[in-house]
Amino acid sequence: MAEATSCAPPTARRPVLRVGRDGADWLIDEVATEMPLTLFVNNVEVATLVATPTDLEDLVYGFMVSEGIVDGPQAVRAVDVDAQAQAARVLADANVSTAAQKMFERRYIASCCGKGRASIYFESDASALEPIAGGPALNLETALGLVSRLQGESDVFRRTGGVHNVALARPDGSLVAIRADIGRHNALDKLYGHCLRSGIDTGELICVLSGRVSSEMLLKAAKLRCAIVVTKAAPTELALALAEEIGVTVVGFARGERINVYTHAERITL
Repeated sequence: MAEATSCAPPTARRPVLRVGRDGADWLIDEVATEMPLTLFVNNVEVATLVATPTDLEDLVYGFMVSEGIVDGPQAVRAVDVDAQAQAARVLADANVSTAAQKMFERRYIASCCGKGRASIYFESDASALEPIAGGPALNLETALGLVSRLQGESDVFRRTGGVHNVALARPDGSLVAIRADIGRHNALDKLYGHCLRSGIDTGELICVLSGRVSSEMLLKAAKLRCAIVVTKAAPTELALALAEEIGVTVVGFARGERINVYTHAERITL
């Protein structure tokens, strides 16, 4: 069970000189904060994450499961996040030496190395490569509304403009949960961790992103078994190739009155 801890503030106030054609003025602006969080599993250092200091227990759970350090949330015995010490100490049923080696090797693997798509699949991603069948349907108006609401309902984004937002939503457009972080991977891991800890079934939910859909983001969404990923930004070619294989519908450039449906368009209705 995770121990409750206090996190550092997600924003800070700093003086800024705002310069325009009509002159310059000093004012106090609000900026997003970040902190390194070193993850120790069974007293072995596994990784250091640089993240917005909010929802850190969710981040720990989501990261450990999505990266294959543990088989699931039931393998986590205790979590102690100390924001002041910038450390998270986890007691878990895990082969820590193997997990640490995976994290070390992953630092040196690029997503494009000229050896074909199979070369970028990590062992911890294997579960995400099972095809996703079925899933919800989504119409144009709901897709556009979800992207608009994602930004509007993120307090830290409104105050700083300096974080990525990720949400899970129902096909009717209602939001189930939203998380924010300076890193979009962290934001999705926080959302994953929240769902794991709360027992939320994500199979019929839609993943909504504020940034581009990279191959890594696509794989993380697939691990939640989300059949549809929606963003106001663009996908990458590798993400789309993976989406085709896994069975994920990718919707990009959800802005104004249009969307681009790149893969598995059968889930999208007018």
